[in-house]
Amino acid sequence: MPEVELKPCFLTPRQVKPEYPLFVYLPGMDGTGQLLRSQTAGLEVGFDVRCLAIPRQDLTTWEALTSNVLDLIHAELEKSSQRSVYLCGESFGGCLAMKVAIQAPQLFKRIILINPASAFGLRPWLDWSSQLMHLVPGCFYDIGALGLLPFLASLPRISRNVRHELLKTMRSVPPETVNWRVSMLREFSIDENKLRSLQQAVLLIAGASDRLLPSVSEIQRLANIIPDSRTLVLPESGHACLLEEGVNLYEILQSHNFLEIKNLSDNTQFPMEIAKAYKIYHPTN
Repeated sequence: MPEVELKPCFLTPRQVKPEYPLFVYLPGMDGTGQLLRSQTAGLEVGFDVRCLAIPRQDLTTWEALTSNVLDLIHAELEKSSQRSVYLCGESFGGCLAMKVAIQAPQLFKRIILINPASAFGLRPWLDWSSQLMHLVPGCFYDIGALGLLPFLASLPRISRNVRHELLKTMRSVPPETVNWRVSMLREFSIDENKLRSLQQAVLLIAGASDRLLPSVSEIQRLANIIPDSRTLVLPESGHACLLEEGVNLYEILQSHNFLEIKNLSDNTQFPMEIAKAYKIYHPTN
């Protein structure tokens, strides 16, 4: 995948599927979008996947990022407007997804929030320590990333290669960008009345073994605000649960009836892979 330095963009798979629903993934604080790769193959069974990549030097506000994401989605819909859009945000991206959703709720068919970092303010020690991060010399960030790894992920559930990829990705983000994005989380706020006005179904996912944030409490709090919401607690998963072996986001969406079956009476070809996934495909022989 290409380096991203100028402005936020969507990383696109080699094979674009404009006839499929558009799946927009907003990543965690690293912003690279690279860590979705373990889920991409599964999601592409039923979606045309786009993953947001934020420049490593990007120091823009929530408002600017929200506007950039909406511009990118509108650009995709100009190519193929007659399709549903699923919005998925993880951790930092969960906060961004909420901002995007309340800004343009009419765009989205479904919303998925995974370990949303809106729980940041519920960890007082994180808030206090984050305010001291600007005092840490840059040369110590590599060491800090290694020490943070057990809090970010349930390491026994992640392969060695993925662990190295996670650490490499964490170290790729400059210290000033880390400080800026942490300050964004510290100042994050959302209009709860606008969350209450969301009409689409929202799936809230949390890892019960999240050592970084109180994600289970947070999705329960959000479930009390968002009208059409359902919660899923992954009993053994950590914060970076999408990296874990045995966690398949597409299967989770399927098991929670979160996938949209297109109207078979219309003139649009129903994707064969989706038909098989729903077990409505009947061979003629």
